[in-house]
Amino acid sequence: MKQLRAALPVVWLAGPTLLAAQEWTRFRGPNGSGLSAAAAIPSAFTEADYHWKIKLPGVGHSSPVLWGERLFVTSGEEADGKRLILCLDAATGKRLWSRTYTAARHPKHSLNSLASITPAVDANHVYLCWPAPKEFLVIALDHQGKEAWRADLGPFRAGHGPGASPIVHAGLLIVPRESDGDSCLVALDRRTGQVRWKVPRAKEGSWSTPCVFQRKDGSADLIVTNYRQGIVALDPETGRQRWGLDVFDKRHVESSIGSPIVTGDLVLGVCGWLGVRQEVVAVRPDATGRKAEKLYAIQRSAPLCTTPLVKDGLLFLWSDEGIVSCAEVTTGKVHWRERLEGTFYASPVCVGERLYNVNTNGDVYVLAAAKEFKQLARNALGEGTHSTPAVAGGRMYLRTFSGLISLGGKCPHGGQ
Repeated sequence: MKQLRAALPVVWLAGPTLLAAQEWTRFRGPNGSGLSAAAAIPSAFTEADYHWKIKLPGVGHSSPVLWGERLFVTSGEEADGKRLILCLDAATGKRLWSRTYTAARHPKHSLNSLASITPAVDANHVYLCWPAPKEFLVIALDHQGKEAWRADLGPFRAGHGPGASPIVHAGLLIVPRESDGDSCLVALDRRTGQVRWKVPRAKEGSWSTPCVFQRKDGSADLIVTNYRQGIVALDPETGRQRWGLDVFDKRHVESSIGSPIVTGDLVLGVCGWLGVRQEVVAVRPDATGRKAEKLYAIQRSAPLCTTPLVKDGLLFLWSDEGIVSCAEVTTGKVHWRERLEGTFYASPVCVGERLYNVNTNGDVYVLAAAKEFKQLARNALGEGTHSTPAVAGGRMYLRTFSGLISLGGKCPHGGQ
């Protein structure tokens, strides 16, 4: 089950303001959009096109994050509950350092892992979240692996285990801590780890990762979702609620697993329950920033665990069952729906004009990000995965259950 910076403004803008050599600092990259302007990642590829392929210790579902030529990835040892963070040279895959943290084993969903939370990274630190029944550790390491600070946010009780990832915004590290017990959203000073604010959340598990909505007046809203409270915008400096819409269907139980995204003046949230109903809801905040209106909901073939993607005004939904839909993001009007083989817990990313996503068997599908359906390629990684790809520095990084692959850019054998 996957969701079941130093101040670099460009990192937080979803849309055309992206750099080919952008950092990939959180789950799904720039503001969770999944968008990359990388130009040298092939549609069809074989192992001969890899820069490198390495084996990782343990198992994990988290995505890699990158700052410059340093790549950070987490893993977990199922047998003894140990968690690991590895720092790799992004160009070669060479391990620069690793750190191991001990923890008691605890219950989790069979499709989850001990390392499903994607770290966040900025110019100074990489930030880890290690939840367990008796503690929720947040640890900041510098890029050489030295611990800068740690904070314990208290017990974390969730039968399915954790999955929501932290994000960096301005001087804060935003940490979702939503579980079956006491739940909250916490903002920590990213330099010291001190709590800047803490707001209560519904006592129910949620696995969605926040994003940031930039208003026309230049201010920002922190966007969070869960089934009980719907789509909510908070002041990122204080945690105070600016607006909230209880938009998810209350006729049955649901959970927020896929993460919210923003595009233009719209916010989209995901919620659902396996075998019951899934829904993607679009809302538009007004100019005052104090209220929002619901525009539409897409329920047919909507995702549960995967996060939507918007490219050039087109909304792409990739359901867990492999049904991919393309719709107008402003209206929800569907252009096409097509079924692919396999189950998907990874979320799609877009590189240029192409969508990439990988099923649990390790098949990477590549589709045209267009109004007409076109499958460009299907590539086998040779091992399954639940992890969303990361794209930075002109390369794509594909994490399988036990390994990591670097693809794209200038390959050692001279290909592109």
